[in-house]
Amino acid sequence: MDKIYSFYKDRSVIITGGLGFIGSSLAIRLTEVGARVTIVDSLISQYGGNMFNVEPIKDSVKINIMDIRDRHGMNNLVRGQDIMFNLAAQASHIGSMEDPFADLAINVQGQLSVLEACRENNPDIKIIFTSTRQIYGRPQYLPVDEDHPLRPTDVNGINKIAGEQYHILYRNAYGIETVILRLTNTYGPRLLVKHNRQGFLGWFLRLLLEGKEITIFGDGCRLRDLNYVDDVVDALLLSGYKKEAAGQVMNLGNHESISLLEIVKTMIEVNKSGKYNFMPFPDGIKKIDIGDSYADFSKAKNILGWEPKTSFKDGLLKTMEYYRKYGKDYYWH
Repeated sequence: MDKIYSFYKDRSVIITGGLGFIGSSLAIRLTEVGARVTIVDSLISQYGGNMFNVEPIKDSVKINIMDIRDRHGMNNLVRGQDIMFNLAAQASHIGSMEDPFADLAINVQGQLSVLEACRENNPDIKIIFTSTRQIYGRPQYLPVDEDHPLRPTDVNGINKIAGEQYHILYRNAYGIETVILRLTNTYGPRLLVKHNRQGFLGWFLRLLLEGKEITIFGDGCRLRDLNYVDDVVDALLLSGYKKEAAGQVMNLGNHESISLLEIVKTMIEVNKSGKYNFMPFPDGIKKIDIGDSYADFSKAKNILGWEPKTSFKDGLLKTMEYYRKYGKDYYWH
């Protein structure tokens, strides 16, 4: 990674959603290698932004508390930036069904705001946009590759497709370099644990560390692939660095798919204690459940030279150590 780190040294980089889980982890890495980092985050409480996430670098980055839908603010911020990591999003699948207009506003209108600001003020910028495996819906085959039909089961998936398509359009129509990464379940330090509306991993972790019982919906046999956050940051940095990445849409994923029950048992093993139970899927979750899902990431491997390095157990150890130390700064004691 030394060549990649040298590439980012002294470059101006803007991160939307930079106070969130993945955005802050990326900001820390970029700051460590000498990039000039600007963070944009709305700090809407339920979406995971947290000032403590950037505590180690708070005096080394520019932080703008602002919604990406603020066209005037975005116009000013994109000027002079070399690379944008566009991570700002409403990520709750259940939330998108309960308030589809909020999801539409952030994941579609917000993306148009970002792209228009770049078109008008900095068309030479390179944008790396983070999308989601959820856009595939219930897999017709496994592992899911980038050619799989897009048939999302929730509003969030539809709006993330729209966000992708706008990035592709602005590349084709205006020449703005864009890269799209479709992320799978990501975990690690700074993962949202305040509530259970942005994935099960953070919530399971919180319950475990609080000594509470974990509830698994269904029989626990659903298969998933997981990425530790440092590996995802590697993929983001490679996407900004590699010229071959321009215009590409790529899955992230893992060599190994793990059942929900195996995930919980591994968490309990690492924690050295814990309990779990089973219950039927609630109606709201059952309607948008996608069944087994894991990705073919060979395209990212071929183009970026990327593959995950961190085992689930090793990643869990690091994650649990972080929350044992800093749990009070993530909304529980």
